[in-house]
Amino acid sequence: MNRFNSIVLFLFLTFTFGVHAASDKLASLVKSVESKVITETDLKPLQPTRHQRLAARIAKDLLAFYHYRRDLRFDDNFSKQVYRRYLDSLDPAKVYLRQSDLDDFAKYQTAFDNALTKGELTPVFTIFDAFRERWVERYNYAIKLLDGKFDFTRDEEFLFDRENATWPADRSEQNELWRLRVKNDLIGLLLADKTETQAKDLLRKRYKAALRRMAQTDEADVFRQFMNVATSTIEPHTAYFSPRVAENFNIEMSLSLEGIGAVLQTEDVYTKVVRLVPGGPADRSEQLRPGDMIVGVAQDDEEMIDVIGWRLDDVVDLIRGKAGTKVRLEILPKGAGPDAPTRQVVIVREKIKLEDQAARKKVLELTIDGQKHRFGVITLPIFYIDFEAYYRGNPNYKSTTRDVRKLLRELKKEKVEGIIIDLRGNGGGSLAEATQLTGLFIDQGPVVQEEDASRKVRVLRDDDRSVEWDGPLVVMVNRFSASASEIFAAAIQDYRRGLVIGSTTFGKGTVQQIQDLDRWNPDPKAGSLGQLKYTVARFYRVNGDSTQLRGVTPDIRLPALVDVKEFGEAALENPLPWAKINAAAFKPFELNVDLKQLQAMSDQRVAASKDYQILLEEYRLGRQYGEEKIVSLNLEKRRAQRNQIQQQELALLNKKRQLLGLPPLKNIEDHSNSDDKKLEDFDPELKEAAHILSDFMNALAH
Repeated sequence: MNRFNSIVLFLFLTFTFGVHAASDKLASLVKSVESKVITETDLKPLQPTRHQRLAARIAKDLLAFYHYRRDLRFDDNFSKQVYRRYLDSLDPAKVYLRQSDLDDFAKYQTAFDNALTKGELTPVFTIFDAFRERWVERYNYAIKLLDGKFDFTRDEEFLFDRENATWPADRSEQNELWRLRVKNDLIGLLLADKTETQAKDLLRKRYKAALRRMAQTDEADVFRQFMNVATSTIEPHTAYFSPRVAENFNIEMSLSLEGIGAVLQTEDVYTKVVRLVPGGPADRSEQLRPGDMIVGVAQDDEEMIDVIGWRLDDVVDLIRGKAGTKVRLEILPKGAGPDAPTRQVVIVREKIKLEDQAARKKVLELTIDGQKHRFGVITLPIFYIDFEAYYRGNPNYKSTTRDVRKLLRELKKEKVEGIIIDLRGNGGGSLAEATQLTGLFIDQGPVVQEEDASRKVRVLRDDDRSVEWDGPLVVMVNRFSASASEIFAAAIQDYRRGLVIGSTTFGKGTVQQIQDLDRWNPDPKAGSLGQLKYTVARFYRVNGDSTQLRGVTPDIRLPALVDVKEFGEAALENPLPWAKINAAAFKPFELNVDLKQLQAMSDQRVAASKDYQILLEEYRLGRQYGEEKIVSLNLEKRRAQRNQIQQQELALLNKKRQLLGLPPLKNIEDHSNSDDKKLEDFDPELKEAAHILSDFMNALAH
């Protein structure tokens, strides 16, 4: 399926870092960060290029003609939405612009539709130039503040989460905001055992790096930012890829890239981890998580380089490297307050291959009510197929269905009583593979329905009458199980072939494809126009329900370990609504079990499980501190708060270690890598899934 290429590229290849080491650039990067202070007079106005104007018009025409949404109107209402979101993308914390700037920009509110329909991009660049001047003005002011004295005994407060704040009314109000902001930055470094002199020196470097980053912003950066705001205003999975991004995106399916397996993006002055490659080095390390902020990078045992304020390209240059070499990252954990202690992680760069994301199995042995049980667990990070080998005619090409069939046969030889398919964190992949995988567990019949932009419905079926596993089956899902994962889980649920357990899934029920804009480029030699990714279809379950927004609701719920309001399709801006079509003709299995009784039994076990309660305590603690939006600027009060957080985290870690038979730690820093394997195997959710499978088997037997 051509559409599969688009889906897999988006879900996998954007996660990866490239091949060559950055040691030859290191000295020049650091030197440029410490160079002279950049001022407003150093900035030259940016102007849109002829190719960018053309790319905007072509993108608009493609969206109007091919996008699944048939109600697109590139009018003043659309323009106002794009205008608001463009300002929010430039200054999400509302610290750079002032209300007077917004008053000046107001005349452009209805001009942003013309940026697409006519390629009139001047307002986009005019606003960015004004924003860039304010950015430079603010960081120069922050550098001057570092020459003064700060009173860390005053009981002042700083609102560090300014998502719902308003823009400063005037320069005076903005100056006070930045005084508090700089003081907060200093306190964060003082709590990291820096002297005040060291903290000020480091902040000067950071602020100069932020100035340098803005000075290096070019026309392509501005155009890419605007186009992604405009396309995502239509719906969240529509996006523009600049020529450089498109080049990285089009590595096809070789899946043999060297790096750590993570996708990063810039968020204000920080480098943020967006996603991890399932099975890649960062994912397997269990040390790096989506939402973490990278504040420092070092090569193996070399000096740590502070990268706050750096351009994303430069940070990636430091992280890149040859397979087998080590990179150390200094991390500010996701949801941590601004003064939270950083931690260092060491990741060995590797080639990221298809095998790293392939399905894998293990046998889980448990004693339940005095009886020993053997359950087969198949973990599936993504739904994959090696298209390159498939198109070459290689009869041994790898795919999800082929690999799982083989694993099922091996597990049957190992005399397992039931199968657990673990789709936690599986972000999707091949629609065809999700369909064929379902066929390993059902006789034949429809698996998923697909409705295209013309509202024509196509039914994808399993026509293979063979069944690889006809025994007890449960499917584990969580909030990060999306797209193809939801198709498989929904089909198993609709056919009543097994139980879906966990928490409600992501809710992504749409199909995207990528179009190369150069197909309409009259002068390709002058430069590439980039690519456009847009939604062309919607998934529907065989029962007619969409998975969009609502996801798949498990038969047996386990406590959610993330805030469902913050994650999932419904948490994104402008998602397509839920919908329903006619059900396909299918025959479900007879599954006469009391789900309410199974749920009650699970609830009772979870409440009594020390393992599970630790998971829930970790979630509650993280959420508690993640919800704090205001911090004290009194150094001793902040130190006491930080110490309290560390003690709570240490107490939880030691509870977990005690359950695993590991000795307690006096400090979190004392954690030994030799303990990692036991801690990685700590999985109360999987253990509970096995108990539910046992209950399910007993219910089927009676």
